[in-house]
Amino acid sequence: MHASLPEFDMPTEEQVHLAAESFRLLADPTRIKVLWALLQGESSVACLAELAGAAPTAVSQHLAKLRLAGLVKGRREGTFVYYSAADNHVRGLLAQALHHADHVDRDIPAGDHAHHPRSG
Repeated sequence: MHASLPEFDMPTEEQVHLAAESFRLLADPTRIKVLWALLQGESSVACLAELAGAAPTAVSQHLAKLRLAGLVKGRREGTFVYYSAADNHVRGLLAQALHHADHVDRDIPAGDHAHHPRSG
Protein backbone atom coordinates (compact mmCIF):
# COMPACT_ATOMS: atom_id res chain seq x y z
CA MET A 1 0.00 0.00 0.00
CA HIS A 2 2.58 2.59 1.06
CA ALA A 3 5.06 1.46 -1.56
CA SER A 4 2.65 2.57 -4.27
CA LEU A 5 2.80 6.18 -3.04
CA PRO A 6 5.33 8.08 -5.18
CA GLU A 7 6.56 10.32 -2.33
CA PHE A 8 6.77 7.56 0.31
CA ASP A 9 10.25 7.21 1.74
CA MET A 10 11.38 5.29 4.84
CA PRO A 11 14.60 6.20 6.70
CA THR A 12 17.41 3.67 6.83
CA GLU A 13 17.91 1.47 9.90
CA GLU A 14 21.01 3.46 10.83
CA GLN A 15 19.12 6.77 10.60
CA VAL A 16 16.32 5.38 12.79
CA HIS A 17 18.74 4.11 15.43
CA LEU A 18 20.76 7.34 15.50
CA ALA A 19 17.57 9.43 15.78
CA ALA A 20 16.29 7.20 18.58
CA GLU A 21 19.60 7.59 20.42
CA SER A 22 19.41 11.38 20.09
CA PHE A 23 15.86 11.36 21.48
CA ARG A 24 16.94 9.04 24.30
CA LEU A 25 19.71 11.44 25.26
CA LEU A 26 17.34 14.40 25.11
CA ALA A 27 14.85 12.64 27.42
CA ASP A 28 16.30 14.29 30.51
CA PRO A 29 15.28 17.70 31.93
CA THR A 30 18.84 18.65 32.92
CA ARG A 31 20.16 17.86 29.44
CA ILE A 32 17.40 19.93 27.86
CA LYS A 33 18.27 22.89 30.11
CA VAL A 34 21.98 22.51 29.36
CA LEU A 35 21.42 22.30 25.61
CA TRP A 36 19.04 25.26 25.62
CA ALA A 37 21.63 27.31 27.53
CA LEU A 38 24.30 26.27 25.02
CA LEU A 39 22.11 27.46 22.18
CA GLN A 40 22.35 30.94 23.71
CA GLY A 41 26.15 30.76 23.51
CA GLU A 42 29.29 28.97 24.60
CA SER A 43 29.56 28.15 28.30
CA SER A 44 31.61 26.41 30.97
CA VAL A 45 30.48 23.49 33.14
CA ALA A 46 30.22 25.73 36.22
CA CYS A 47 27.97 28.23 34.47
CA LEU A 48 25.83 25.48 32.95
CA ALA A 49 25.47 23.83 36.35
CA GLU A 50 24.19 27.08 37.83
CA LEU A 51 21.75 27.63 34.96
CA ALA A 52 20.45 24.05 35.09
CA GLY A 53 20.29 23.92 38.89
CA ALA A 54 22.49 20.82 38.98
CA ALA A 55 25.85 19.81 40.41
CA PRO A 56 28.86 20.50 38.16
CA THR A 57 29.84 16.81 38.25
CA ALA A 58 26.38 15.79 37.01
CA VAL A 59 26.46 18.43 34.26
CA SER A 60 29.93 17.26 33.24
CA GLN A 61 28.63 13.69 32.88
CA HIS A 62 25.65 14.88 30.84
CA LEU A 63 27.96 16.89 28.58
CA ALA A 64 30.20 13.88 28.00
CA LYS A 65 27.22 11.84 26.77
CA LEU A 66 25.89 14.70 24.66
CA ARG A 67 29.33 15.18 23.11
CA LEU A 68 29.62 11.49 22.24
CA ALA A 69 26.23 11.73 20.53
CA GLY A 70 27.40 14.74 18.50
CA LEU A 71 24.90 17.13 20.11
CA VAL A 72 27.51 19.38 21.76
CA LYS A 73 31.14 20.20 21.11
CA GLY A 74 33.88 21.36 23.42
CA ARG A 75 36.72 23.84 23.00
CA ARG A 76 39.68 23.70 25.38
CA GLU A 77 41.26 26.92 26.55
CA GLY A 78 44.01 26.28 29.07
CA THR A 79 42.53 24.15 31.83
CA PHE A 80 38.93 25.06 30.95
CA VAL A 81 36.59 23.50 28.41
CA TYR A 82 33.89 25.67 26.87
CA TYR A 83 30.91 23.89 25.39
CA SER A 84 28.52 24.85 22.61
CA ALA A 85 25.68 23.23 20.72
CA ALA A 86 26.96 21.17 17.80
CA ASP A 87 24.82 22.85 15.14
CA ASN A 88 21.45 24.37 14.30
CA HIS A 89 19.85 20.93 14.08
CA VAL A 90 20.05 20.83 17.89
CA ARG A 91 18.23 24.18 18.03
CA GLY A 92 15.51 22.83 15.75
CA LEU A 93 15.06 19.66 17.80
CA LEU A 94 14.76 21.52 21.09
CA ALA A 95 12.64 24.35 19.72
CA GLN A 96 10.17 21.87 18.24
CA ALA A 97 10.05 19.80 21.44
CA LEU A 98 9.49 22.89 23.60
CA HIS A 99 6.94 24.27 21.14
CA HIS A 100 5.06 20.98 21.25
CA ALA A 101 5.22 20.90 25.07
CA ASP A 102 3.90 24.46 25.21
CA HIS A 103 0.94 23.52 23.00
CA VAL A 104 0.20 20.38 25.00
CA ASP A 105 0.49 22.26 28.30
CA ARG A 106 -1.88 25.03 27.17
CA ASP A 107 -4.12 22.73 25.11
CA ILE A 108 -3.49 24.69 21.91
CA PRO A 109 -4.50 22.94 18.66
CA ALA A 110 -1.56 21.53 16.71
CA GLY A 111 -2.07 23.86 13.73
CA ASP A 112 -1.99 27.07 15.79
CA HIS A 113 1.42 28.70 15.30
CA ALA A 114 0.30 32.21 16.23
CA HIS A 115 2.24 32.53 19.46
CA HIS A 116 5.29 30.83 20.79
CA PRO A 117 7.39 32.54 23.46
CA ARG A 118 10.47 30.33 22.94
CA SER A 119 10.78 30.61 19.18
CA GLY A 120 13.04 33.62 19.59
